[in-house]
Amino acid sequence: MSGQPKTEERRPEVLLPAPTPWPLVLALGLTLVCAGLVTAVAVGILGAALAILGAVGWLQEVLPEPRHAAVAVQEETVAVKTSRREVARLKLAPELGRVRLPIEIYPIAAGVRGGVAGAAAMAMVAMAYGGLTHGSVWYPVNLLGAVVYANPFHVRPAGLLHFNFPLFLVASAIHLSTSILVGLLYGAMLPMLPRSPLLLGGGIAPVLWTGLVYSVVNFVNPLMGEEINWEWFIASQVAFGVVAGLVVLRHERVPVRQFLPPAARAGIEATGMHHD
Repeated sequence: MSGQPKTEERRPEVLLPAPTPWPLVLALGLTLVCAGLVTAVAVGILGAALAILGAVGWLQEVLPEPRHAAVAVQEETVAVKTSRREVARLKLAPELGRVRLPIEIYPIAAGVRGGVAGAAAMAMVAMAYGGLTHGSVWYPVNLLGAVVYANPFHVRPAGLLHFNFPLFLVASAIHLSTSILVGLLYGAMLPMLPRSPLLLGGGIAPVLWTGLVYSVVNFVNPLMGEEINWEWFIASQVAFGVVAGLVVLRHERVPVRQFLPPAARAGIEATGMHHD
């Protein structure tokens, strides 16, 4: 009797994002666009072309469904030793059978609302600084609004101590828009520390934001760079972060949607766009 052919045992596979060069092309294009601002127009045009090519190529890789590559799993026996009496089971995403961490996160909208609330807390600390050190709560407001002047040193120091309606409008617009932007970035960073929004908002974020402002304030507003009190500035940033963190804690967490295709995450619904 002739022997039956042996069937090759198929290894289990796992789906991973397919490799693609388009993110590198997009990054190179954006780098050349920025370099073109200080070198030559031709460099910027070349960068813009590469950036558009990279963006289009990348979108084709993820829409209408992200491309995946099947990678064979190499089984390896690992001896696991633990002192725990019970094993805690992680929840798996049923669509792909892979662990997704974190399981739940705070929505980005919570960070934006926290930024608005933090803006009010930060304004109160800043106005307390003006009242205690300069005898006028309008001093920090006028100091921020002086950015509209081409040469802010033309503003008389005595004029910063009194209410100035145009400077009040400018300062309010700058403060509110910046706080909303920072709140948006804060909300986007929440998945990094999903269990500690207070630590992120009241500790890490003030350090990063203070360092950024310290490095650019002399170029944006030289008058503020000379008059700013950094101890009070840090205190206002901490107040902003703590209040923003408290607002975030009042929101319910939402399940992550990493396992969904980009079209579904964008809210696009169409027959045959993705598998059931």
